[in-house]
Amino acid sequence: MNTPTAAAAIGGFWDDAIVPALVEYIRIPAKSPHFDVGWQSHGYIEQAVQLAAGWCRKHALAGMTLEVARIEGRTPVLLVEVAAAPGAEGAEPVLVYGHLDKQPEMNGWREGLGPWKPVIEDGKLYGRGGADDGYAVFCALAALRHLQAEGRPHARCVMLIECCEESGSYDLPAYLDALAPRIGRPGLVVGLDSGCGNYAQLWATTSLRGLVNGVLTVEVLGEGVHSGDASGVVASSFRVLRGLLERIEAADTGLVRDAALNAAIPPERVEQARRAAQVLGETIHRKFPFVPGMRPMHADLAELVLNRTWRPMLAVTGADGLPAPGSAGNVLRPKTALVLSLRLPPTLEAGPAARRLKELLEADPPYGARVRFAPAQAASGWNAPRTAPWLDRALEAASRRHYGAPVVWMGEGGTIPFMAMLGAKFPAAQFLITGVLGPHSNAHGPNEFLHLDYAKRLTACVADVLAAQVTGE
Repeated sequence: MNTPTAAAAIGGFWDDAIVPALVEYIRIPAKSPHFDVGWQSHGYIEQAVQLAAGWCRKHALAGMTLEVARIEGRTPVLLVEVAAAPGAEGAEPVLVYGHLDKQPEMNGWREGLGPWKPVIEDGKLYGRGGADDGYAVFCALAALRHLQAEGRPHARCVMLIECCEESGSYDLPAYLDALAPRIGRPGLVVGLDSGCGNYAQLWATTSLRGLVNGVLTVEVLGEGVHSGDASGVVASSFRVLRGLLERIEAADTGLVRDAALNAAIPPERVEQARRAAQVLGETIHRKFPFVPGMRPMHADLAELVLNRTWRPMLAVTGADGLPAPGSAGNVLRPKTALVLSLRLPPTLEAGPAARRLKELLEADPPYGARVRFAPAQAASGWNAPRTAPWLDRALEAASRRHYGAPVVWMGEGGTIPFMAMLGAKFPAAQFLITGVLGPHSNAHGPNEFLHLDYAKRLTACVADVLAAQVTGE
């Protein structure tokens, strides 16, 4: 393959066809159902699906069929099927995954930017959902389009683009069952909803952490009372909460104490973490907006990689019962509630972990306080199967060809419930899980952006891998 020609062709298609579509997509506030309970009546998810479907029809490939699959009461799924190239009919099919639903707005967008306001600046497309991960369907079709234009082989490909991922993909199992005859038994699964450690080379995701979240509530009184009168007699609900959290994590290190919430880290993943740390250096922590004087949790860079990819970590992401400082009086408050988010090791089952968390928090409550942990979401993580030699070679070659640097393998700290579902459903498949969420791209937060040059090169890499899946080269 003539790499400059490939880069020019794919880059030109991105500029002429994909970027304008993503600009329109970003304008649509297609928030996931957890963040927009009226999603059906508002119609924004439908707008996003129709935009993507219309774009695919406009740029239809040879042997392509398209359907917006629907199950009553559930978010729709865009299903695009592309027949195998001539001569590749016997190759195992490929499943490509992405999603169109989005996280909510979030405060803190800098002046001139906004979640539904697409802005192209310094080679980045700002706005909610472009990188996470509305670009996926466009990238996948562009990769196949390029292969067909060059007469290179590809297996039958099925693109499955859901609209519930940011809510935990709870609609997806029903569609996997309903569409199973059309999906078949893929030999390769390509997921485009992950991250990259930098924008200089291809990154392949080896694992994803799981997640348990929920609300921990401590009640000590039926109503608030004067703090001068009650303090020393009535334990504050916040202090009780502090003690309960100490059961889960060590306050001085942040490490999760309970053995049942930890898992052994495979030696291969430890070595990959060391390699990633060598490549990334201090950008592992410098990508985060630390306040002046703040340090990362560990001085060893490889340990930081393992902390965010394999070790359980607890975060408090919300609170209730705490007045704003300007409204806080001298009152011993009756209760405090905290939203807990516990990231789990990739190999730990989320259901038992949620039950163990509840058991640890509710057992023997201090002073007989009323303590309740209400789990909300429990999503298992994922650990990739051993990589086949052909895929290992293809990723290395693609990264060097299109980025001029070797591929790097690394786990990701986030959770993609879909991966655990697919890993269980297709245990014999190979997995290429990658994405464009690199330093400062800030998925779920303010100022989210899609790095356009990286996305173009990633598209070329995906094309090469799809061809290699047929040829084994």
